[in-house]
Amino acid sequence: MDKRLQNKTALITGGARGIGKAIAKKLAQAGANIVINYFNSSEEADNLCSELRDFGVQAYAFQANVADETSVKELLEGFQKNFSTLDILVNNAASGVLKPINKMRAKHWRWCVETNALALVYLTNAFTPLMPEGSSVLALSSLGAHRVIPDYSFIGASKAALESLIRSLSVELAPKNIRCNTISAGAVDTDALAHFPERDRLLAESEAKSLIGRNITPEDVADVAYLLTLPEAHAIRGQTIYVDAGYSILS
Repeated sequence: MDKRLQNKTALITGGARGIGKAIAKKLAQAGANIVINYFNSSEEADNLCSELRDFGVQAYAFQANVADETSVKELLEGFQKNFSTLDILVNNAASGVLKPINKMRAKHWRWCVETNALALVYLTNAFTPLMPEGSSVLALSSLGAHRVIPDYSFIGASKAALESLIRSLSVELAPKNIRCNTISAGAVDTDALAHFPERDRLLAESEAKSLIGRNITPEDVADVAYLLTLPEAHAIRGQTIYVDAGYSILS
């Protein structure tokens, strides 16, 4: 693989597992140094960093709760012990509560919005001063931001908020020539999907409507993330790019 991202540095939140891990590996293969943020997955994050170093890049892992502004500032301090600039910020960490709306409470709303949307504000406020012209901010969303998925209401609303924030940030950061975009992934069989009450049905329906004959993988999403970091993508601003093998145009 060409080292198109040689000497670049990427920070990936929630990067120890699933889609975040796939993005980390893809960017490292392209030559980028990687900083993995994790919340609970300490062992997985350390193991991934060891794997990434085999690509000849630097890789570090830092624990932080991106839903907490103080914790994000501590993440920034840890980052600056190794790097002075950041070229790629990937807002991937996500969490939430899977319940019907009538069983939701205010604490569940705060949990979803703070982790899935407000974290982006904390991260960009902290890190964009370190980002040079031509840098890229990517946020990971899901089809639930615009579609009804059982028990996904609060998470879906928070993902819709995330997409709206990316549009606003793309305008506000344009003077610094920092581009911001969202990747909306279809059903990907990760650890997170295992918690869905209708996981098997979602995967089967997604595969039946896939235009590539299978469900998408974390690597499919990582491929698009990589493409959006390249200079050739400089004119893509404030967009939500769907990576769902065509599912959303057939449903």
